Amino acid sequence: MVQALADNFHSRLVFWLKILLPLTALGLLATLFLFGRTVRPEDAIPYASTDIADRVKEPRLTSPAFAGMTKDGAALTIKAAEAKPGVAGSSNAGSATDLSALIEMPGGSTATVTAGAGRMDQQAKQAILTGGVTLASSTGYTIKTDGMSVALDQTDVTSLGPVTGTGPAGTIKAGGMHLGAEPSGGYLLDFTGGVTLIYTPKGGL
Repeated sequence: MVQALADNFHSRLVFWLKILLPLTALGLLATLFLFGRTVRPEDAIPYASTDIADRVKEPRLTSPAFAGMTKDGAALTIKAAEAKPGVAGSSNAGSATDLSALIEMPGGSTATVTAGAGRMDQQAKQAILTGGVTLASSTGYTIKTDGMSVALDQTDVTSLGPVTGTGPAGTIKAGGMHLGAEPSGGYLLDFTGGVTLIYTPKGGL
């Protein structure tokens, strides 16, 4: 008798739970929809339209790169964080920010040039780097100047003003600097215009 009553109670409990549990779930879902925060798509439109209008007005490229081979066999790679293209038929050649140029010479030597800003002059086949320029060579030279030109078709890096820096022999100051290929082969880093070298022996004085 006791077993029959327990079975009967269990059956009725299961019956009511099958009804109550789905109803409870529906009630919870309804509460979420009623009290959930309303998403307003128009909130994002002002930001999106502003960005699109800015891009249309001033087109730009993110992380552009230029790669090529010079006449003397060096590999040249120029990268930038962002670039704005120039206007065809005008003097505006475009501009770029956070530039870096890597020159890999056939013999294994390298030279890296970094700058805060610059522009590509396709007509003159060169990149003009400004905004604080640093040249670091694998031969141990680090040169700083206000601006440099980097040729796109040959190994030709020329400072646009006085330079300061360090090298294997010590501290260097000069009116100008040029890195280029020699007619007889090889590459030469040349300082001109009143060169001052403060010699520092290896290991210090």
